[in-house]
Amino acid sequence: MWGRWFGRLLRSEGSGARRVSTPRGRFSSALRRDFFTTATKEGYDMRPVDITPLEQRKLTFDTHALVQDLETHGFDKAQAETIVSALTILSNVSLDTIYKEMVTQAQQEITVQQLMAHLDSIRKDMVILEKSEFANLRAENQKMKIELEQVKQQLINETSRIRADNKLDINLERSRVTDMFTDQEKKLMEATTEFTKNFILIYLGLKYRHTSEVLQVHFHNSNKANTEIKIPKPEVLFQRPVTKLTLKLLL
Repeated sequence: MWGRWFGRLLRSEGSGARRVSTPRGRFSSALRRDFFTTATKEGYDMRPVDITPLEQRKLTFDTHALVQDLETHGFDKAQAETIVSALTILSNVSLDTIYKEMVTQAQQEITVQQLMAHLDSIRKDMVILEKSEFANLRAENQKMKIELEQVKQQLINETSRIRADNKLDINLERSRVTDMFTDQEKKLMEATTEFTKNFILIYLGLKYRHTSEVLQVHFHNSNKANTEIKIPKPEVLFQRPVTKLTLKLLL
């Protein structure tokens, strides 16, 4: 495969064309530095750093010695120089790819310095934010805490007032019920006393009449009609307050 590739390379060089063929396709007629260039990616405020130019790079092999070696193996000088030129271009393309995919030590140091500068800026912004926004948040939280404490105190006072009002209403209602019960007991006692008094008067009146009749019959039979018998009337008995003992004695 390499023999056929070198054959096409030599034929194209001998015909005077500047186009170089490869196993996968064709390069452009002008082989330039930006061969197989890729789009550059920018980072966070990244400052572009120039890599080593193509003219200042050192090849990893001796081109003159390689040309002489090819001449000793049957190639003429033009063919040997063409082969070495192609190898040089391929080496430069590989180096370009490596330089674009990787970073140099100088570029790494510059990137680290940029990141440290950005970190310092972020740290300063955080300090400013802590002094402004965090202070405002702390003041707002303190204000809300004071308001909540005031609302809590108002609820405690309102609860105490409602409890005192309810206790006063309960005591007033209890006093009113007690007074009502006392009045009912008093009225019941008066009614009981009045009923008992009337009952005793009726009972004594009947007993007085019966006793008078019996005595009149007895003294009439004993011929003592002139003797006056004084029996107290029931009204006289109730000139004094009626008690339970009096009722027992009368009955």
